[in-house]
Amino acid sequence: MATNFEKKPGKPFGNKVLVGPNDHIDKALRKLKKKVSESGLLQTLRAKEQYEKPTTKRKRKHAAAVRRWKKKLSDDQLPKKMY
Repeated sequence: MATNFEKKPGKPFGNKVLVGPNDHIDKALRKLKKKVSESGLLQTLRAKEQYEKPTTKRKRKHAAAVRRWKKKLSDDQLPKKMY
């Protein structure tokens, strides 16, 4: 069975969590969820579920950039006086 995933040299393939005989399943599940969220796998899968037109993609990216810029500006401002 052929897949679109190619193993890159020097990098581990996939998100794996090794569970020992004395380890709890809940702890392993938390580790796996953290690895998946850090890798951004779910975000890419959700983004590829439906086709997004190029104009919509540009608008979404531009809006995200504007939000980041506004957040940076608000973080850089001095706090308002509390009197």
